[in-house]
Amino acid sequence: MRDSSRMECPFTDAKEPAYYGSYLEIDKLLALQSPYSLKDGKIQAHDEMLFIVVHQTYELWFKQILHELHACCEVLSKPTADDDGPDMNVVVHRLKRIVEIWKLLNQQVDVLETMTPLDFLDFRSSLEGASGFQSTQFRQIEATLGLRMENRFRPDYYKHTEMGGFNPADYQTIVEAEKTTTLLQLVEQWLGRMPFFDDSFWQEWKSTPAEPVVAGRPQFWNRYRHLYENSLSDRDEKPDLLGKFDEMFFSSGAADFSAAALRAALFIMLYRDEPLFRLPFALLNALIEIDEQLGNFRYRHLQMVRRMIGTRIGTGGSSGEQYLQGAVNKNYIFKDLAGVITFLIERRNLPELPKRLRKALRFSSTDR
Repeated sequence: MRDSSRMECPFTDAKEPAYYGSYLEIDKLLALQSPYSLKDGKIQAHDEMLFIVVHQTYELWFKQILHELHACCEVLSKPTADDDGPDMNVVVHRLKRIVEIWKLLNQQVDVLETMTPLDFLDFRSSLEGASGFQSTQFRQIEATLGLRMENRFRPDYYKHTEMGGFNPADYQTIVEAEKTTTLLQLVEQWLGRMPFFDDSFWQEWKSTPAEPVVAGRPQFWNRYRHLYENSLSDRDEKPDLLGKFDEMFFSSGAADFSAAALRAALFIMLYRDEPLFRLPFALLNALIEIDEQLGNFRYRHLQMVRRMIGTRIGTGGSSGEQYLQGAVNKNYIFKDLAGVITFLIERRNLPELPKRLRKALRFSSTDR
């Protein structure tokens, strides 16, 4: 009978099989939990072990998230991306994996909150200068996703804590991460390449006399804006929303997305049921959900800080809950994509696409 405690190592040429423990280097991993309160062979603060284990687990998952993000960026950085090809399917799969990891990270807060405020005070003094957000990998994740310095809450404090809370090597790692092309930038470029408003697709488009005409704007969008206006209720602030529509989709765009990229995102969301748009829509939806889970992560951290130290100053020197509340409200990355949802209309009122474009968006060359 085969020994189930042994595992063939697929990554080496070793003739002898690797055992489970040696393959995962369990001995090294389990030797890394060293509570500061360990004295005379006895842990004086029992819950410090829980604090260390949970945060080390976070760091392991952060490493996996960075692994997935770098792979996604590699695919999207290609000059062309097949919207229905294997590469794009892999990107969507990896982004969905990141979503599930963040859900797990948010659930881990429940375990950490089995520690009471008094339990935490037993070892809190050992954490001076080690704020909960002083994770180099967490900062790398934010930077790789696309959180820009000017979009952060209190960027002055962010810079200050980098200098005071990280060693020089970690600080340099974060600086370099913030110089790289971000996932947000790559997605913006990918959306901007969408070819679905080439004139050749719209030669059969027939306008109606009742439709407004705006010079230089594809007639589809003139009709869509008219339909969107009619979909608004009396409770909606029509002038503001229509002004925002014109600004986002046909003028300045948004902070991180051009008007063309936002039009492509809206078009994908509107016609998400077309076969060629299923993966692009899944990609956009995954990005929005990652942002939501990150927001939940920050909020759970805020709740935990309130529960553990109330309104006291944070261990990293921040204003504690006030800084965390500001980060919860402001540090969103894909908020412009989420904002596109504001401009959707009912599926039953969507304009019918030209025959040639419908063909291009489907896998079959026959009309349906």
